[in-house]
Amino acid sequence: MPTYDYRCEANGQTYEVHHSMSLSPKTWAELCDAANLPLDASIPADSAVTRLLSAAGVVNNRVLKNPEAPACARGGCSGSCMG
Repeated sequence: MPTYDYRCEANGQTYEVHHSMSLSPKTWAELCDAANLPLDASIPADSAVTRLLSAAGVVNNRVLKNPEAPACARGGCSGSCMG
């Protein structure tokens, strides 16, 4: 399961949780349910949570059975693959 970081708007804390990609918790109660966390009574259940951007994992080209690295990794990128 993927790992996501969420900020609780009620207390400003960031929580790292694992849940399926199909879930998108919006409240503290939904986040606790998705992550199998105990519901903290000091935080209102309807407090908003915000999913934070996080870096994606890097995949090694050997894992993909590709003998050649992408052009950017070989230094052959002229900037066009930078977005």
